[in-house]
Amino acid sequence: MNLNISDIRIRLVKKDDSKLKAVASITIDECFVVHDIKVVQGAENLFISMPSRKTPEGEFKDIVHPINTETRNKITSAIFEAYEQAQKEEA
Repeated sequence: MNLNISDIRIRLVKKDDSKLKAVASITIDECFVVHDIKVVQGAENLFISMPSRKTPEGEFKDIVHPINTETRNKITSAIFEAYEQAQKEEA
């Protein structure tokens, strides 16, 4: 199976003190969209956080997520590339 990310949309977050740097939406194979993928500044690097919901116990559980490392890496790379491009266009 070959994942084809056909579109990525990035909304930059413009709060200097926020760890949240952007919110992404990806379209897969021009027929399935995942909204609210967050680009977050961690202690050392940026990372992506998949859409999640809060359980009654107070935990956050992903609503959607890749089921293997190859797919996660492909999504992460594509989002980071689009994020960097959005930052350049903003400057």
